Formats: sequence, C-alpha cells, structure tokens
Amino acid sequence: MRCSIVLAVAFVALACENVRSKPPATTDRVTVVVALGTEPGQLNPAITTGGGVHPITDQIFNGLVGLDEQLNPVPELAERWDIAEDGQVYTFHLRRGVTWHDGAPFTAADVVFTFDQVLLKYHSRTRAGLGPALERIEAPDDSTVVFRFKYPYAPLLQRLDVTEASILPKHVYGDGRDMLTHRANQHPVGTGAFVFSDYVRGDRIVLDRNMHYFRPGLPGVDRVVFRILPSAATASLALESGDVDYISSVPGPDLTRFRTRSEFRVVQSTGGSGGSVCQEVIIPNLARPPLNRLDVRRAIYSAIDRDFIAERVYFGQGVAATGPVSSRHPWAYLAPATKYPYDVALANQLLDRSGLRRGPDGMRVTLSFAHAANQARLADVLRDQLRAVGIVLRLEPLDFNAAVDRVFVKKDFDFGFASFCNGADPDIGVRRVYSSSNIGPIPFSNGAGYRNPAVDSLFSAAASTIDRAKRRELYGRIQSLVTEDLPYFWLFDSAGYRAWRATFTEFHPWSGAFMEAVRPVMP
Repeated sequence: MRCSIVLAVAFVALACENVRSKPPATTDRVTVVVALGTEPGQLNPAITTGGGVHPITDQIFNGLVGLDEQLNPVPELAERWDIAEDGQVYTFHLRRGVTWHDGAPFTAADVVFTFDQVLLKYHSRTRAGLGPALERIEAPDDSTVVFRFKYPYAPLLQRLDVTEASILPKHVYGDGRDMLTHRANQHPVGTGAFVFSDYVRGDRIVLDRNMHYFRPGLPGVDRVVFRILPSAATASLALESGDVDYISSVPGPDLTRFRTRSEFRVVQSTGGSGGSVCQEVIIPNLARPPLNRLDVRRAIYSAIDRDFIAERVYFGQGVAATGPVSSRHPWAYLAPATKYPYDVALANQLLDRSGLRRGPDGMRVTLSFAHAANQARLADVLRDQLRAVGIVLRLEPLDFNAAVDRVFVKKDFDFGFASFCNGADPDIGVRRVYSSSNIGPIPFSNGAGYRNPAVDSLFSAAASTIDRAKRRELYGRIQSLVTEDLPYFWLFDSAGYRAWRATFTEFHPWSGAFMEAVRPVMP
C-alpha cells in the first residue's frame, strides 16, 4: 500500500513540453494525483458546464441528489423526496446538520438562491431544459424545498446531481456582486467531501479532506491534487511513471498497453454525470454567410470524412456521428433518415450550384476555425479535407477558455468546436444545444444560433411526457428535423477510456463526484 505519493520535483520534458514541479507531499497523508487536461480558470460550477471545472468542483460541492451507476437517483443533500401524482410538484426533504466548509449551516434558502439566481441564468443545460418548465421554487422551511412545474417534468431527478446542479452558499454568493467574476469563484466554499486548499495556475489545484463531511467514513483519502497537464500523452506517461494516479482520457495508442498491465485499471467511460456519452461537434456560425445557407452546409458536411476522423484522430474510441443524439445514448438514439455520406464529388457539385465557384487559385472561400490548441490534430485533418473542395480553413488555435469565449460569448467565428456531452437524459445535455431560448453569451449553449419552433415544441413535449417509449418517439422526431436542418456538423460519438493505478480502488467514473469513495488498496 502506498500511504502517500512522493511528489517528484519535475517531470522530464516531453516533446518540448515541460511539466512543472509538484507541491511538496506530507508523509502522513494519503494523496491521490489526478491529471487534468484543461486549465479551469474559475471554480464556480453553477455558471459553466466546462469540462475543466467540474472534475474539481464536483468534489467540493453537492447536488440535491446523486446518481448511481444505473443513473438512478440516490439521496445526497436531500435525504428523501415526494412527487405529486400529476408530476408537477416535487418536494425535497433536506438533510439536517449539514454545514458549509466555512461552518455556516446549509438550508433550503441556499437551494432556492442557487437555482433562481445562478443556475437558471448562467448554466446552459439548466437554463435550456429546466427554465421553460419551471413555475417556481419555494422554501417553506429551512429543511424543505418545493419545485412547482407548469406541466409534468420527467427528467428532474436526473438533473439534480452535483454536475448538473451544484448547490452554492447564499451567504457567500448572495452579496450582489457579479456572479461571473465573483471572488468566491477562485476560493469555492462547498458542502462536499473535499475542501478547497490551493490553486496555482498552470500547475495544480489542491483539495483536502472535509473532516466534517455528512457521509460517515468518507472521503477515503486525505488529499487530492489535480495536475494541469494539457497533453494527453504527457498525462499518460505520468500515470505510467507513478507521478499521476488517474487519467480521464487514455490516448488511443496507449490503450492496449494499459489494459495488459496488472498495475492499472482501465474502464470505458459511461453515460452518467461523470461519464462521457459525448459528441465532438463542429459549430457553424449560422449568422454569417455563407454558413447561413443550408445548401452550403450540406456541401461542406459531405466533404468531411467522419470515418477517417474517428479512426485517425480519435483512434477508434467511438464511432462517426450521425446526428444530434449520440449513438451511445442508452435509449434515446434513433438513426436519422437524412444521411450525409462522405462524397467529395457531390460536395463540389453542391458548392458549384450554390454559386461559390472556384477562383483563379482554385479556392472558393476562406473560413476561420477557432479551436482549443489541444484540437490541433483535428484542425489539420479538417483543413486538408476542406481544401479538396476549394475551402481554405484558416486555423486559429487558442487557449481553451479563450476559444470558449470567442465562440460562445463573443460569437466571433466561422467555425467553432465543442464536445457536447448528452448527459443522463436528452433534456439535460442535448436540448441546450438546439433550444432557441438558449442562444446567448453562455458557454456550451446553442453556439450555432439555431432556431426551429417545431424543435423547441418537441423538446418541451418530450420533457413533459412520463412514458419513456413515447419520449423516445419524440426524440426521434427531433433528430429527424435537426438532421435535415444541419445546424451543426456532428463528427464523433465518443467512447473514451479512463485509467488509474491499481493501488487505489473505488473510483466511480460514472459520477461527477468520482473521488468521494476512493481509498488505497489494503495489502
């Protein structure tokens, strides 16, 4: 058993990328080191769905409910709940005696504040799905919260876990300051298993055990160190050398090696709040010509070899995407009738008909692609494929947070990129991408600016339908309409892998709070 991890002074440089020194370790603490691929920037989970934020903050905060491995709701800050027969009223009975990390008591007022003042305004998935259905949230007393809906709302329990709805402290955030720049975003105060300790930008985030956590016996380790390692290859080598204990994405070339060695555990990512039923998506700016024209979008999509991308960019850890719902979604996916096979000749014909004819240099138009620097391989492939049909793709690699700001906030792009995770229910992870009410300066929202009233209505109908077979039917109609409209270019349905050192056990990769139960393996 390794009761502490001796943190090395530095990693050896890899491909000219230096890994900065680790924090000093104490000899009497059980520490787990987790590789983090993206600089989080800020640590308020209720204002973003960003993949660099939630792996950290989901250990600091809690939701009203949790989700088990089968995505069934289980008690968390709410110890039990009642649902009215008409499906329009949900009453949550909160745990008593829970305190925030600063010692203040947790109450129903914190829940009402979080939803009314933060999640429904800034969290793209909550705003798109819960916003249209919710009438109001009430706190009749300190231990009770009541959600009242305009119509029956089927997905509520699946969207109240820590990833979808982290509860914030009203006494910290309710001071009238700007939520997006609030000072507490850098020093979060939660109720969760771990307490924020330190954030060294570009290097690490450190969390310590919450000695007053409301779940007896948890967490199982004393310290978690998130190391910021933007290169997946660097993270993989760090796991192999023992400098990191957990990586959330195993590079394709390394998968077989990790699977065949007993000192590692490798699992495929699943579809819970911490899972990755996700889609890699190109976002066309529908407000800009020529991408505002359906014929041009259809031509460009036909010029993209998605099977090649699945194999050569993502190393077969998933399949080429076909539409707005991942083919790995457990029940809501239906193969759309409208298909866009790879066909360069057809793409050229469609572009000729659209009036985008080749100039003397053989090129038709130049379009920009704003993307995070870690998507360089994908960007190179897209540039080469689109050049074959006369489109010059001007690559604009950016820091991850800068790329998000350029695409979702400033709207200053021709093409953008996002990995949109579907979540436990399409109303959670899919709707936010296509709902017209979710067009705005909100990260990971409807970045394309897509509007279709029929799609909006179908999403509302699906959310208000209890019967899952009928909901599947409605989502099938949504997939059909959206695929015909082609507001996005769906590239890849992810089926990635996670790996950790076998000296630790009880990682819960389906959960946002994947670190809560981790403990060292006893000899």
